[in-house]
Amino acid sequence: MMNIAALVQSLRCSLLHIERKLLQAAGLPLERHLAPALAVSGPGLRPQLDREEELEEQRDGLLWMANNMEPCLECGHLKQKHTMCGFCYAKVSKETGRIRQQMKAMEGGPLGAPMVETVVLYEGETPSELDKDKRIVERARKRPAWFS
Repeated sequence: MMNIAALVQSLRCSLLHIERKLLQAAGLPLERHLAPALAVSGPGLRPQLDREEELEEQRDGLLWMANNMEPCLECGHLKQKHTMCGFCYAKVSKETGRIRQQMKAMEGGPLGAPMVETVVLYEGETPSELDKDKRIVERARKRPAWFS
């Protein structure tokens, strides 16, 4: 029984012999540096039909239509359902960042925050009776319609 190394060696010799015959038939000189260029590489076995069907299904699944998109009710940009629009999120993030900066300036540092709730009051708003024990941050601008 032949081992694998001997089998590979005999196949290699056979291929080299076939290449030599092809070069002679084509009338080309027998140059050893061209011999490896004529070797054909490719898969040894064809995939099974079941595997081909699986691959085809995978290719079909690469592109799909997003059915969970809708326009934002506030600004009209497209967004995913049940999530906040990226444009509106940026607006809210910018406003809350400004509020945090104002709170940081009032406190004088990260460890000076009082242990009470914080209420943000915009221009023209007055604190209610429920807000008397809370920290009040006053903003010198009108309350945005989306900020409630």
